[in-house]
Amino acid sequence: MRRTRIKICGLTREADVEHAAAAGADAIGFVLYPGSPRYVDARRAGALARRLPACVTPVLLFVNASADDVAAALDAVPHAVLQFHGDETPAQCAALAGTRPWWRAARVPVGAGAGAFDLLEYAERHAAAQAVLVDAHVPGYGGGGQSFDWTAFPWSHPRLRAADRVVLSGGLTPENVTDGVRLVRPWAVDVSSGVEAAKGIKDPARVTAFIAAVRRADQTLTETP
Repeated sequence: MRRTRIKICGLTREADVEHAAAAGADAIGFVLYPGSPRYVDARRAGALARRLPACVTPVLLFVNASADDVAAALDAVPHAVLQFHGDETPAQCAALAGTRPWWRAARVPVGAGAGAFDLLEYAERHAAAQAVLVDAHVPGYGGGGQSFDWTAFPWSHPRLRAADRVVLSGGLTPENVTDGVRLVRPWAVDVSSGVEAAKGIKDPARVTAFIAAVRRADQTLTETP
């Protein structure tokens, strides 16, 4: 059966981490960007990550962070995947990550401007990234609850390979993620504001509903000839 990976991002509380893992999330994201309302520092990220079972991956989100800040976060969460969401170049991402896997966020304009973003070139330029997380370009580097035009890109193109390395993000909710998975057929999906009761506070019912909606989409795609 097809299985889309699921990342729940922007967690700040132990109860939310534990519920997301128990509900079936594959990865949990911690935002180490001080400008975000979902910000946690390295020590707090480490404490939260210790609540995760071994099969759930911690992901550390950085925005133009220094090498010292990245190193401190990795000391606190040694087995994390890194996600770069700022203006980092491919070379900077690779240098900061070292031997660890890393994801690169592509910030796609919302509305009619989506098609002007060259996602194929972006994915090719970041070929060393384990995944390209395709997000909506909003103020504050993500978590804005807006989506981009999913029809703007050739997801199956060999230079993009959505099923192998695209993480679909930006404005996903329990109500629309089924359609997103069916259209894009990504390797993974990422959600933050779409499952929140308030910024940084997850709604357990919406987390559960989101994961169930992804699994329904997987089931439909598996059954499609």
